[in-house]
Amino acid sequence: MTTQPLLLSLPLFPLGTVLFPGGLLPLRIFEVRYLDMIGKCHKAGTPFGVVSLNQGSEVRKAGAGAESFASTGVLASIRELTTPQSGLLEIECVGTQRFRVIGTELQKHGLWTAEVEAVPDDLALAIPEDLQHTTMALQRLLNTLEERSAAEGEEEVQLPIGKPYRFEDCGWVANRWCELLPVQPAVKQRLMELDSPLMRLELVSDLLARTGIVE
Repeated sequence: MTTQPLLLSLPLFPLGTVLFPGGLLPLRIFEVRYLDMIGKCHKAGTPFGVVSLNQGSEVRKAGAGAESFASTGVLASIRELTTPQSGLLEIECVGTQRFRVIGTELQKHGLWTAEVEAVPDDLALAIPEDLQHTTMALQRLLNTLEERSAAEGEEEVQLPIGKPYRFEDCGWVANRWCELLPVQPAVKQRLMELDSPLMRLELVSDLLARTGIVE
């Protein structure tokens, strides 16, 4: 996306959640429109676009109107794919580049495609002293999850955050908290769209205080 800022006919996957750069996204695919799309993306090694739904549902229903979705999304790169049974795919994706939708087209079989342009990556910014509590709280949470998994005898720890960890980076810490916080998708969408990773982390700090996660 950095060298090719415009992608034509990028397939879209509207979801009731928000994907962030660096975030993990597990999906179970059973709709025909997405089985074909995911199969082609996996075979070609190409991403698809995840956009947050404003209206409509993830699973298409007969007689329902077309979905509407946010105009900014994130590319999802497939890193694992399994076929537990016929007509079902289970995939794990990782969010990469943010993009802005320029134009969309609804295909006959219900798949959305779009022309998009790249949104610049977050600048790498060190976490200021007054926001260090956000990264320390995230470290404590991950340590707790790892200890709990070890106590339960799980051989492979399944965490909601993928490595490498970047606890020193504003954008990375803000994005991970945005994924974990119990707030509405519309709030997460606004946070994801912010150009400033520092502002995103400052707002996350306020949300952590409001929800009582961090005092």
